[in-house]
Amino acid sequence: MKVKDLSTIEGFETVLMKNEGADVLDVYTGDLLSDVIGNVVDDSVLVTVQAHKNTIAVGSLASIPAIVLCNGRSCPEDMVKAASENDISLFTTEDNQFHASLKIAKALNL
Repeated sequence: MKVKDLSTIEGFETVLMKNEGADVLDVYTGDLLSDVIGNVVDDSVLVTVQAHKNTIAVGSLASIPAIVLCNGRSCPEDMVKAASENDISLFTTEDNQFHASLKIAKALNL
């Protein structure tokens, strides 16, 4: 699956598309950013409610090509700017983290 394919998942809205051809191999759901750094697999989509630029820093460290913000959270301007600078795509959804992760897992045939 490619990052651009996340935009076709029902209920996902694209905020920023920076690396549409990047591979997505897995999904990781978490809000404790230190846990994400320690456990995420490269090329995973991060599903979270952490809507701030520190999430982008974690994404950059952990080779995360895309982040999905759940529960209707919006992306603040400084987060979008940081994502753009780090080639990380951003999506939002009204779905909770469980349902968003299920949708991604289904798209990945996991």
